[in-house]
Amino acid sequence: MSVSKPPPPPSTSHLTIPPPSASAPSSSASSPLATPHSTAPPPPSPVKISMQEHFAINVCPGPILPIPQISDFFPRFHDYPCTPPPPREKKILKEETFNGETGGGHLDGERRGENDGNGEEVLDSDDDDTYLGTLEFTLLFDQENNCLHCTIHKAKGLKAMDSNGLADPYVKLHLLPGASKANKLRTKTLKNTLNPVWNETLIYHGITGADMTTKTLRLCVCDMDRLGRNEFIGEVRVALKKLKEGENKRYNMGLERIAQNKETNNQLVDQGALVGEEERGRILVSLCYNTEKSCLLVGIIRCAHLAAMDSNGYSDPFVKIILQPDMGKKSKYKTSVKKKTLNPEFNEEFSYDVSLDQLAKKTLEISVWDYDLGMSNDFIGGVELGINASGQRLKHWFECLKNKGKKVEYWHTLTQQGAPSTDKPD
Repeated sequence: MSVSKPPPPPSTSHLTIPPPSASAPSSSASSPLATPHSTAPPPPSPVKISMQEHFAINVCPGPILPIPQISDFFPRFHDYPCTPPPPREKKILKEETFNGETGGGHLDGERRGENDGNGEEVLDSDDDDTYLGTLEFTLLFDQENNCLHCTIHKAKGLKAMDSNGLADPYVKLHLLPGASKANKLRTKTLKNTLNPVWNETLIYHGITGADMTTKTLRLCVCDMDRLGRNEFIGEVRVALKKLKEGENKRYNMGLERIAQNKETNNQLVDQGALVGEEERGRILVSLCYNTEKSCLLVGIIRCAHLAAMDSNGYSDPFVKIILQPDMGKKSKYKTSVKKKTLNPEFNEEFSYDVSLDQLAKKTLEISVWDYDLGMSNDFIGGVELGINASGQRLKHWFECLKNKGKKVEYWHTLTQQGAPSTDKPD
């Protein structure tokens, strides 16, 4: 006696399961509903899963791991070989996450602690042991013209500062002590290179022999960033007292990161005897007495390292000259205004009709001003040349009276001398 198995209960899922083949003939024979035209059951269809079940299968009950960075899968291309990033430690992250005391903030703190320690060489851009590159340059001191020529040739093997593994380098020069915008010079910026070639000459005017014994030249290599702040790569320093007059000396020095502190700055300031005086700047003046026309020719050539009087760190300088005792309007002249500069170049000449006998009794007052529109002009500094002067100012005046028809040029340091109480706007 054969007993047919009962059919399975209908399933609520979308999975279709065909009936057993062994019980098919017996059930069809005993069932009154069976028809003579019935055929074999259809073949099994593929498993069908709903969208909800599909997402339920992929849900991970454990912690969600951080998304890997693309840089972990693709190497970075450099001009020089670099060490690959450290492997991702997923097991440590899982263990810390399963502890579950503080959650994501705890993980961030742990990762920061690891980076500050073992991963400093890879992640810390301020590491002193990192190779920063070399800088090649030439220095020449021209004492006759009081000029220091700085030729920046090239840099090699600079540290990559941008995400593309390159940098946009430029070189910035300062004279220490007293580094400011007044004595800052810089080269042009070269794009996307770690081996830039500038071959650019920058000139410091108004550098005397005394400066060469007390000043230090600092050359900083920086990376220009249009969207953010420019980044410092490294610097070199050269004591100018080691440079001989007329010597064209070439340097090839490795870049360093020199820590700045107050003690170092104080030592540099103590070394410069005329730092407080030089902060106002210098002026190059030419004097010539023309015997044919019986006149004094005063040339205002240029100024250097002027004090900044405006909030933007610059000044709008111009120069006033007065021949005392006052001879009226003919004794007062002034140059044009040079906008937003601390090293203006004027190259302007003025004439005073005065005999040589009278000139020996007079005093030439020269003052440098910062022009302010609609407001009182700011006094920067001044200098007096005449019989009552002393030092180099008196020497300049005597040489002018002695060498008639010859143009005599001297650099003079600007001081508070000649500063008036107020000045009306021009």
